[in-house]
Amino acid sequence: MVTFPGSNCDADARHAVALHGMEAVPVWHKDSTLGKVDAVILPGGFSYGDYLRCGAIARFSPVMQDVVRFAEAGGPVLGICNGFQVLCEAGLVPGVLLRNSKLKFLCQDVTLHMEGRDTPFTRAGAPDIRIPIAHMEGHWYADDDTLARVESEGQVVFRYVGGAPNGATRDIAGVCNARGNVVGLMPHPERYVEQSVGGTDGKVVFERLVEVLS
Repeated sequence: MVTFPGSNCDADARHAVALHGMEAVPVWHKDSTLGKVDAVILPGGFSYGDYLRCGAIARFSPVMQDVVRFAEAGGPVLGICNGFQVLCEAGLVPGVLLRNSKLKFLCQDVTLHMEGRDTPFTRAGAPDIRIPIAHMEGHWYADDDTLARVESEGQVVFRYVGGAPNGATRDIAGVCNARGNVVGLMPHPERYVEQSVGGTDGKVVFERLVEVLS
């Protein structure tokens, strides 16, 4: 679990991981290595205050060299919201995240459809889930060639049902890399793992990880 200056969802993600019987290993952005881990989560928040572009500075944090190495070796990597932005900036998943189409911060529940291939965090064709978004720069965008490749190779992992509230291209809420081991999504599954805080649909992401690592 990597924490950058400005991360604010790392505690939620650690709680979600622990709730599913896994040990959350804290990793600071200045660490040179991840240590002995089976999966990596880049949490939501405002890394480095979102200066320049969201995730643009965090992408150069010392630990990201080992995150890239871990991903290229096939290790499971999940980027949530700001973590998704960091993955895009690092070139680990396709596309970029732009400002929401109406230039307003969005905080609401959304319904997501899982598609594409199976990944360490999703199963293609699983039932739709409802989890929250909380972002200003959640409009996923890619050029025509990249978009065609992402669609044809099954790299769209999540799509907004009923239209993307942030204007994301083709209602895309989450994508994976070509290999399928690195996943980025804008909505927050870690916030909906207990009924007492609004819902449990986010559990499927962590349950899938447990299944893959078992």
